[in-house]
Amino acid sequence: MVVKAAVLPHARGTVAVQSVELGEPGPGEVLVRMEACGFCHSDLYVAGLEKLPVAPVTLGHEGIGRVEALGEAVTQWAPGGRVGITFMGTTCAACEWCRSGRERFCPKQTNFGYSLNGALSEYAIVPAAALVAIPEDLPAVEAAPLCCAGWTAYGALREAGLERGQKVALFGYGGLGHLALQMACHRGWRVAAVDLSERKLEMARASGAELAIAGENAGRTLQKEYGGVDAAIVLTPSPAAIQQAFRALKRTGTLVLVGISVNQYDLPLVDTIVKGITVRGSYLGTRKELEEVFGLARSGAIRAHVHTHALEETPAVLESMRRGEILGRAVIVF
Repeated sequence: MVVKAAVLPHARGTVAVQSVELGEPGPGEVLVRMEACGFCHSDLYVAGLEKLPVAPVTLGHEGIGRVEALGEAVTQWAPGGRVGITFMGTTCAACEWCRSGRERFCPKQTNFGYSLNGALSEYAIVPAAALVAIPEDLPAVEAAPLCCAGWTAYGALREAGLERGQKVALFGYGGLGHLALQMACHRGWRVAAVDLSERKLEMARASGAELAIAGENAGRTLQKEYGGVDAAIVLTPSPAAIQQAFRALKRTGTLVLVGISVNQYDLPLVDTIVKGITVRGSYLGTRKELEEVFGLARSGAIRAHVHTHALEETPAVLESMRRGEILGRAVIVF
């Protein structure tokens, strides 16, 4: 079978939509006919890496589709079943992290759109164990961003560990930020949104942000308005945002890092120690948490703000993402 897919040809290459030969699903694999796939900043991150584990590689890890065919020994799925493709591919199922339901930390994991071909393709062959069930009543274009952006935002709020009435600052009001805001408001947190874009700040205000602040001096502003925040979550790949987020924290506050930017950052060590600051990294979540994210969407508590595109528009969409022009999440519809 020949299909169209968004392919990264090599490290630091240019992503292009091209024809790809797809074989039959092997043992333990499933052929999925894709309905929609969202874009993530991780796609840009992968495209900019100096080395790749696999090349060429099809990008995409926010995929929604239906099972088209089963490989040998696949029993957990049936043709027509509605499934999702996330960043998490296969894991060892034996390490301490897999045994405790934290497969995202498995040192032997594979990942869609990085070490496995991803979901920005008309059809995809996927390890059956890596698929997740998608509720039938969620539209594909709204469910797709939840497979990464929603899941990641939910996990970041868990790491913040706040209670109703406490204050959180969300740095970056993009694909993750707009979902994190809705989730935080649903929990009864007081939310400040921080971004450089006035258009995005207007969206944040309309979605329930108590404060919407331009990013340049956000730390100082949050100290003035709130006396500092209980947690600051950095959802954007910006070193400057990390700096402002740290400045925004009250004593004993928590800094949650999500957006991947520089590999190193100079932590203000003295303030971290004497103010009792906690710094946490946050990466995806548990399978149960992903189910909870879908539950929030089904209840109407959250809804992804999406812009739909054709697969052929992939290079242009990635460039718009690079320039920070996307409001919400961009989604390919097949």
